[in-house]
Amino acid sequence: MIVEIKIPSPGESVTEVAIGSWLAEDGSFVEKDQEIAEVETDKATLPLISPEGGKLTISIAAGQKANVGDIACTIDTSVKPSAKPAKAPKVNAEPAGEPAVTSQKTSASGLQQVKVTPVARSIMGEHNLDVEAIINGLQKITRREVDMVVNSRLRPSVEVSPGEGTTRSLSKTPMSPLRRKLSKRLVAVKNETAMLTTFNEVDMSAVLDMRRKFQQQFQEKHGTKLGLMSFFMKACAEALTQFPRVNSMIEGDDIITPEYIDIAVAVQTDKGLMVPVIRDVHGKSLAQIELAVGELAQKARAAGLSVEEMTGGTFTITNGGVFGSMLSTPILNPPQSAILGMHSIVDRPVAIGGKIEIRPVMYVALSYDHRLIDGRDSVSFLVKVKELIESPVNLLLGTDPEKKLLDL
Repeated sequence: MIVEIKIPSPGESVTEVAIGSWLAEDGSFVEKDQEIAEVETDKATLPLISPEGGKLTISIAAGQKANVGDIACTIDTSVKPSAKPAKAPKVNAEPAGEPAVTSQKTSASGLQQVKVTPVARSIMGEHNLDVEAIINGLQKITRREVDMVVNSRLRPSVEVSPGEGTTRSLSKTPMSPLRRKLSKRLVAVKNETAMLTTFNEVDMSAVLDMRRKFQQQFQEKHGTKLGLMSFFMKACAEALTQFPRVNSMIEGDDIITPEYIDIAVAVQTDKGLMVPVIRDVHGKSLAQIELAVGELAQKARAAGLSVEEMTGGTFTITNGGVFGSMLSTPILNPPQSAILGMHSIVDRPVAIGGKIEIRPVMYVALSYDHRLIDGRDSVSFLVKVKELIESPVNLLLGTDPEKKLLDL
């Protein structure tokens, strides 16, 4: 029986996808429930699962665009695991009526035309190999070998002397739907928003001391490490409740201000930048935030995020510090109106009580849409985040305990 596997619907409003890669070869036997391909959309990468075991016949090549409902491949369930797919017929590259030359033999004139670099000739000499032995040793001709021949005919050959390890080859890879969508969104943000960025510096001493003091106990109880992201997310959630305009967005001529705080966290993956969303951060503890971030980050790197897990955020945090960034201007994640950029922590001299001390300092940046957020709100928001990170115990009350006690 032939089973057709069609392109699934990744979600509402998504009609076009692309086959990112095939995880099984055409003509091979696949097992039931085996992941056989990755389907890429402009928002996520979804797996394509084989519903039955059998011989795989691919209908849509990797990188090719397709619509929801198109037949991606078929499964012949009559083929058993021990059965081998029939060998592809040999391609006769000679004109009709003329005898074809088999791939086992190469004419003497053809061997004379093969160019051998000095380095290759030296290695061949060490192993007593000639050109014919090398060619006969190629048991399989892949696209790479064919492209090499095609490219060599399109440009003049250049002799590379021993010791020169340079190359001028080019590679061409089609952009994935996710990368194309990201490119369009980034350009749209620059063209359609009045984006500004305000900066500040944060003394990370208190947070780092707390992590060192309680890391082992925290990990034993909650099963996850205590990172920096949970502190910043909790601080941002508290600051967003005090400055709700930063948590707002523009919709036509209206300003939409959610009464909840869903923070998106930028995660870099092989497929591109993924931004999963942690819901109701304002009501979560640090442990709950760490667990949620870890779970979604793992899903993102395994291309297992759903469309729902990447939509609906009201604010975004991105951490360029993990790559060593000292300072940057993060770009807005529309339709959100603000994004916080974290950076690397570096020991810097700072003035404390009239004296110079070395403290671990992080520069933070808040990019915001000036059409909606004024300078007062943006700067005050970032100052509030700074205060909460420098005195993390205040995250419990949202303010200084002494001021809380005095009703100030």
